[in-house]
Amino acid sequence: MIGSETLNDYLERLASREPTPGGGAAAALHAAQGAALIAMVARYTTGARYAQHEDQSLRIAARADDIIPEALQLADDDEKAFAAVIAAYRLPSASEEDRAARSQAVQQATIAAAAPPRALIGLATEVIDLGRELAEFSNPNVISDVAAASEAARAAIATALITLDMNISAITDETTRAQFTGELQDGHDALLAAQAVTDRVREKVMA
Repeated sequence: MIGSETLNDYLERLASREPTPGGGAAAALHAAQGAALIAMVARYTTGARYAQHEDQSLRIAARADDIIPEALQLADDDEKAFAAVIAAYRLPSASEEDRAARSQAVQQATIAAAAPPRALIGLATEVIDLGRELAEFSNPNVISDVAAASEAARAAIATALITLDMNISAITDETTRAQFTGELQDGHDALLAAQAVTDRVREKVMA
């Protein structure tokens, strides 16, 4: 599991001439890092100075803590799903029957492979939403890390979107294609929301 690897081991696998892990797993790690940064800032926004926001900070930290293992799980899910797509493409294709079975397996695996990036968009959007909330009252000494979290989440979403574009282009079922294409707008909206968080942090830093 990626979550139990050393950072060096993961990066060596990522850099190797192997198809997994790839961009999808990297995107999930972006989201995990963003959540960790949010949790850190929230914990620095507690104590007497922030008493009126302490409950809010603790709630944000708790949700961010939960997002970290969820994102790491999506990294593993993405790696497994893409491995299944590769396995499907390697099925026999000598006969007409083989080709039909292979085509069906590829489609099923490709649709399944879209699940992790779809889920990741929602998870990374939560990181952005937590950052937007936290930016309004966070400890000013660490507020820049709210923007860092937002940018990490934005990287996760941008990568998930291009992964979904690849998946959609390979799906032949029009209903499924239309469903997945319709979901892309949520990701694009989240990219704008991430920029808004970063802009708000910069505004407060420069005030």
